[in-house]
Amino acid sequence: MAPQIRILIADDEPDTLGLIQLTLETAGYQVHTALGAEPALSLMEQHDFDLLLLDIMMPGMSGFDLVRHIRAQSTVFPPVIFLTAKNQPEDIEEGKSLGAVDFLIKPTTRGELLDAIRSGLGLEA
Repeated sequence: MAPQIRILIADDEPDTLGLIQLTLETAGYQVHTALGAEPALSLMEQHDFDLLLLDIMMPGMSGFDLVRHIRAQSTVFPPVIFLTAKNQPEDIEEGKSLGAVDFLIKPTTRGELLDAIRSGLGLEA
C-alpha cells in the first residue's frame, strides 16, 4: 500500500480512534485522527485527505453535519465512509444521500474495514 494515501478518522471515542489508526497504519496508510468533527475540520484546513472515515454520533457537530459543511465549502472532497453504531435504515439512507461511498456498522472486522477503504479509494481489493 502506498504510504502517500492519507486518511482522516473522526470519532469521539479515543479507544476506537486508536484501534482504527493502528489497523490502517499497519496496512500502510498515512492516518490522521480527530476526536470529533470540529478537530477534523481543523485538520482538513491543514492537509488534503484521500478518504474520510467518520463516526456519525459525536458531540457538537455530527458526522452528517461535518459532511454537509465540507460539501457546502468545497467542490472537491474526498470519499466518505461512515463507521458508526447507528444502523437504522434512515441513518443509512441519510449517509448515502450525503454521498457516502460506504456505511459500516460498529463493530466491524479488519477485513471489512480494509475492503471498504480500498473500494472507496478505487483500488483493487
